[in-house]
Amino acid sequence: MPQPEQVSFAGDAAKLAGHLFLPDNAGSDAAPVPGVVVAGTWTSVKEQMADRYAEQLARRGFAALSFDFTGYGESGGEPRDVESPELKIRDLRAAIGFLAGHPAVDDGALGALGVCAGAMYVSALAAEDTRVGSLALVAPWLHDSRICEKNYGGPEGIEAKKAAARRRYEETGEVAYVPVVSGSDPDAAMPFDIDFYLNPQRGGIPRWPNRFAVMAWPRWLDFDAIAIAPKVTAPVLLVHSEDAAIPDGARRFHHGLTGSKEFLWTEGVQFDFYDQSPQVGFAADAAAEHFARTL
Repeated sequence: MPQPEQVSFAGDAAKLAGHLFLPDNAGSDAAPVPGVVVAGTWTSVKEQMADRYAEQLARRGFAALSFDFTGYGESGGEPRDVESPELKIRDLRAAIGFLAGHPAVDDGALGALGVCAGAMYVSALAAEDTRVGSLALVAPWLHDSRICEKNYGGPEGIEAKKAAARRRYEETGEVAYVPVVSGSDPDAAMPFDIDFYLNPQRGGIPRWPNRFAVMAWPRWLDFDAIAIAPKVTAPVLLVHSEDAAIPDGARRFHHGLTGSKEFLWTEGVQFDFYDQSPQVGFAADAAAEHFARTL
């Protein structure tokens, strides 16, 4: 079983902490192997789902890097726990650079895998960085203004969240937080009791503080992932389920892609793809086959 190596590298805004998983046959005398950077869901730390997919890819012959984004987990950066799409994309660019410079990695065979909202960020990276030769998007959350309005209470709900951000940060400078997940707090980013995030045997781990910076709402809500699709030229695999989050967004993103693309449908709710069998194994197998064929 591949064991993670603690690594660190410089991001644009802070020193980033990561786990590098190498195949068992990797070493100083072995030929370099393809490398994949893995991005987890919004607000997540690497131990929640990115590590899991990185380890699964290493089992299948890839060097895989999971890491904490700026302001999250073991990485540096202030303020903490702010969901910034632009900064996360810059962090991913730094992660690709780290992989490209590692002696065990073939710098001409680099890919990226994104889970849930991580799919938006790796897609944006691929649209602007030609080093990313292939993408795998697992249970992808891919939104635009239409999808955000549907999921966040219509135009009034969107404006209320943006107004809260302005009121709590732009006017006062205070970095205010609400829970990411809570069935009892209507202001939570996800106002539901979600077992994955609340169960300490799953994603409710001590390194994840379950807090969402209110100041992050405008940039999150204004991010248009659907518009990115025509700019992505790398081959793309999508793995999704009709019972997972916003399959309509994934369909529209897939439709907008102009390059090589494949869509695999399976079963399971969104959170099954974070840590459950058979969903993780199915997605990892599909991603490994995709990367082996396209990198």
